[in-house]
Amino acid sequence: MLHHGKKAPPAGLRQRLRALAHIPVLVSMVWEVSPWMLGSLLALRILKSMIPVAMLWVAKSIIDQVLTPGHERIWTLVALEAGLAVLDSAILRLLVLIDSLLGERFTNHVSVRLMEHATRLDLRHFEDAEFYDKLERARMQTTMRMGLLSSTSAVVQEALTLATLAAGLILYSPWLVALLAIAVLPAFLGETHFAGLSYSMMYRRTPQRRELDYVRYLGASAESAKEVKIFGLGGHLTRRYRELSDRFYLENRKLALKRAGLGAAFNVLGIAGYYTAYLLILQRTLNGELKVGDLVFLAGAFARSRNLMDTFFATLAMISEQALHLTDLFTFFELRPAIVPPPDAIPAPRPIRSGFEFRNVGFTYPGASRPVLRDVSFHIGPGERVALIGENGAGKTTITKLMARLYDPTEGQILLDGRDLRSYDIESLREEIGVIFQDYMRYDLPVRDNIGFGRISAIGDQGRIEEAARKSLADRVIARLNTGYQTMLGRRFEGATDLSAGQWQKIALARAYMRDAQLLILDEPTASLDARAEYEVFQQFADLTRDRMAVLISHRFSTVRMADRILVLEHGQVVEHGSHESLVARGGRYAELFELQAAGYR
Repeated sequence: MLHHGKKAPPAGLRQRLRALAHIPVLVSMVWEVSPWMLGSLLALRILKSMIPVAMLWVAKSIIDQVLTPGHERIWTLVALEAGLAVLDSAILRLLVLIDSLLGERFTNHVSVRLMEHATRLDLRHFEDAEFYDKLERARMQTTMRMGLLSSTSAVVQEALTLATLAAGLILYSPWLVALLAIAVLPAFLGETHFAGLSYSMMYRRTPQRRELDYVRYLGASAESAKEVKIFGLGGHLTRRYRELSDRFYLENRKLALKRAGLGAAFNVLGIAGYYTAYLLILQRTLNGELKVGDLVFLAGAFARSRNLMDTFFATLAMISEQALHLTDLFTFFELRPAIVPPPDAIPAPRPIRSGFEFRNVGFTYPGASRPVLRDVSFHIGPGERVALIGENGAGKTTITKLMARLYDPTEGQILLDGRDLRSYDIESLREEIGVIFQDYMRYDLPVRDNIGFGRISAIGDQGRIEEAARKSLADRVIARLNTGYQTMLGRRFEGATDLSAGQWQKIALARAYMRDAQLLILDEPTASLDARAEYEVFQQFADLTRDRMAVLISHRFSTVRMADRILVLEHGQVVEHGSHESLVARGGRYAELFELQAAGYR
């Protein structure tokens, strides 16, 4: 089913004119990239704008020389005309070169800014579908908006050329300029109208375009290939892609046909205006009011002015359309994180002395109607290992996100060493927390990077990387790889080696150990391991967490029983807590879940 995207903002003339205010901001961004390239580009455009009228004046002078006695200046004029032609060609080549180089540098610059800004945003942004629409539109602008600057500089050049040509026309017949405007203005208004419709359609279809890309990815990716083949999904995904793309094509075609038809009608109007002016100029020449050279100049100036005005207004319409798209880029940059350190933020304590405390914490995800946590209170001290258990959706992973301050509680308070977690510097706090989430990343990068990402400041410390691998037992996996820690992992690049789920999990564990953090959070850390590997990992885990805090989430009771204390969550609340033995003896919810799992092994 094709979803309807968010309704596009209005794109009338007023909105397009308002969007043009983004162009100075764009120019300032390009200036940051390379002042000398931008300055050279504008200077060359100004110089090029003067050449057409100069060449017409030289051509007029040559004709006048031919028709009058004495030709002593004619060869000088011919040489001048040839020089202007060479100069025009050279400037054009330089413009293409600078446009290309500046465009690439600008695209890279905006892409970096986009990545930097995205990393500063909150986790809530990345869990919101509308955010991905904004991100998709912003990403499109990184490769397309340099063309807007080129178009804008071209319009400046065309405007200057028009001004010089119009000045020549006004000297002879002021009404020629008015006739030009009457012939070309309707085409500009038509193009502007369709530019607005085109933007509205693009904006509206952003969610469907993301869906189209996802269907294409599913149909041809290593991650989905097995299920696509086993379940016979190839035909279905292909039909789905064809259905979506055909709908986009039909909508595009309908708009393109209307645009082409109206454009053809306005073009006829422009041709009629040109030939009306040409006949009037010719009649004045035949009447002896103008010289033949004047005829050449005026006819050429009018023809070039008409073409320039056509191009000028068409480019202006395109600029107003692209400026609307530019709004998408700046709208993304206007997004601001809610989780920020206070001005007087303090570094996280090292060592942590009293630990983390949850006081009546409640949390509701943005846009959700029900809280995922309600009135949660517990304490975890230095060297203590706490396990969180409960059914899916009970709030276990949410607790770890709050501890790492990926979210802030909507109710209650989280303390670290007696101070509100919000009073600490965020980067400093997260440096003291090592996490492996259930949906951990599998980086299609070398083993060294996969582990070193756990502490980016130490990514060049090979000894530390190898020690982290030893702690997670990933060193045994790495020892079997052809090029050891240099081995490229995954399937994305040629010569890479993919790992089993259990092997990937050991690499992810090594990344958490690389952190050397005071708090270690393991969310289902052994879900992909076999029984023997799980036992070995937790023997290591028990030793490695002896002097540090650890939060463990697991559905396996053989794993959680090693914790000093177990919190049982149900519907977002802590319903039981204690050691494994005390909870089993109590005969409550934990004992019930333990018995259900134990029965499966009998």
